[in-house]
Amino acid sequence: MAEEVKLFGKWISPFSRRIEVALKLKGVEYEYIEEDLFNKSPALLNYNPVHKKIPVLVHNGKPIAESLVIMEYIDETWKHNPILPIDPFEKAMARFWAKFIDDKFWAIWPAVKKAMTSGGEKEREEGIEEAQLHLNTLETQLKEKKFFGGERLGFVEISASLIIWVVVSQEVMGVEILTQEKFPALHKLTQKFVDDDVFKQCVPPWEPLVAYFKDQLGALAASK
Repeated sequence: MAEEVKLFGKWISPFSRRIEVALKLKGVEYEYIEEDLFNKSPALLNYNPVHKKIPVLVHNGKPIAESLVIMEYIDETWKHNPILPIDPFEKAMARFWAKFIDDKFWAIWPAVKKAMTSGGEKEREEGIEEAQLHLNTLETQLKEKKFFGGERLGFVEISASLIIWVVVSQEVMGVEILTQEKFPALHKLTQKFVDDDVFKQCVPPWEPLVAYFKDQLGALAASK
């Protein structure tokens, strides 16, 4: 009997895109269902009644929510091409750093948004400095971690793919936030994503991403 695998996501969301990376690394066939987050489908609300958000993976009728939880489920269900380390200690460390990255992203993103939407030069600079402060924490803590040294993308690297959205936002703003000079390790990681064949299949094309951010920036500016 064929397995049923469905992914409820949003094309712009790095959290649903990371699930696609994990599934493709495993070679798992799945049905992708694009959600309108302003008019969520009854299926999504049924499968994730608590948070009512994407991503949601449905495996043989059983829903799993929250992207890091979903990635662990994928790794434990389809054991070939593991994305988590086998060693219990290293696995625990991978989980820790993935959660650390998620927490830092939610600290970085408001600062990036502040830089994007601030009308004054001073406020914009403050937003950039705040974003770089959090990026520096990631750079310092992660540049020596061996999770980033393998040829294939692993659990921590897939989690860190969120950084691509920061790179897009800085292009839209025409400013430098994540530079090679200040953040060599993170810059090297972004290049690894750009060069990875599986990641390239899952991340949205650059032009639509930039266009989406420009539209969002325009909408935010108009609402002020």
